Amino acid sequence: MGGMEANQNPQDHTPAAHPDPKRRRIRPRTIILSATLAVVLAAGGGAAWAAERFLIPDVQVADVAAYEAAHSTAGTNTAGTDAVGTNTAGTDAATDAATLTADSYTNGDTAVTVQQLSTGSGSDTVTYYVADVTLGDATELRSAFAANQFGTNVTATTSEIAADHDAVFAINGDYYGFRETGIEIRNGVIYRDEPARTGLALYTDGTVKVYDETATSAAELLAAGVWNTLSFGPALLVDGAVLSGIDDVEVDTNFGNHSIQGEQPRTAVGVIDENHLVFVVVDGRSEGYSRGVTMTELAEIMRGLGAETAYNLDGGGSSTMVFNGEVVNQPSNGGERGTSDILYVAG
Repeated sequence: MGGMEANQNPQDHTPAAHPDPKRRRIRPRTIILSATLAVVLAAGGGAAWAAERFLIPDVQVADVAAYEAAHSTAGTNTAGTDAVGTNTAGTDAATDAATLTADSYTNGDTAVTVQQLSTGSGSDTVTYYVADVTLGDATELRSAFAANQFGTNVTATTSEIAADHDAVFAINGDYYGFRETGIEIRNGVIYRDEPARTGLALYTDGTVKVYDETATSAAELLAAGVWNTLSFGPALLVDGAVLSGIDDVEVDTNFGNHSIQGEQPRTAVGVIDENHLVFVVVDGRSEGYSRGVTMTELAEIMRGLGAETAYNLDGGGSSTMVFNGEVVNQPSNGGERGTSDILYVAG
């Protein structure tokens, strides 16, 4: 696959310094992958390549907070910005206006409401969690990387990354660190420009669009006002219509990756209107609680919630929703699985 050379910043191609190892909190993706690689190691061949590609961290930007501070050109609200770039409003009045309950958060024009829903019964039960998010400004939906680093195989749990950024709400992202392709713009900064698939672009004006990565470039998107991109898929809804063929899509075919077909735990983001989003995490692989859903079923859930556009994110054991410091769903691994990135709203 394509990708940047090891230890390079994706924009200026200057070497990225390795951080103090005490600051790095890195976890392998799964025990299963480690066990699979152990078998490959015993067989010889490309074992060293496999271990380096899927287990050993390759840090390309060692200090994301500093990198974004130096490179961001987007129109983010910088009034009262903390060390990791979180919009903290910067006034006591704004802080005093925030209201947090067991299932909701409001601060000015920004509001988050979380609820659990279930359909079916017995072995056909599906349980999912919905976060309805209205943003006062589109840049209040931010991205964050595990360990404040960008690179492959750098992971932490969704709740850990959320805690590092004072997130009141967070979901797992597109797990960019499991692949070397895709256009990755985060918080108005280009991190990767390797077009490969259908992506999702979130703009600073609150609009969100499904787009073909291979028909554009990261620089063009940034110039057009893109704040964040996501590179996973497939797209589920466009103009309120469920897209055909989505149950047959394979996002990755690289070593150690499982099919995303069939009934699985899922994470998705949908767009109801400008600055009005809906996030869904579907639990799965637990008969009687939640079997998981197909892509078409996920699209129907998103349409039922009023989304006009919807996009699938990393799922399976990665599917996690965090609200007010707590994991609200039940990840299929029996606990959180490490991931490379999150989307979040700061409290």
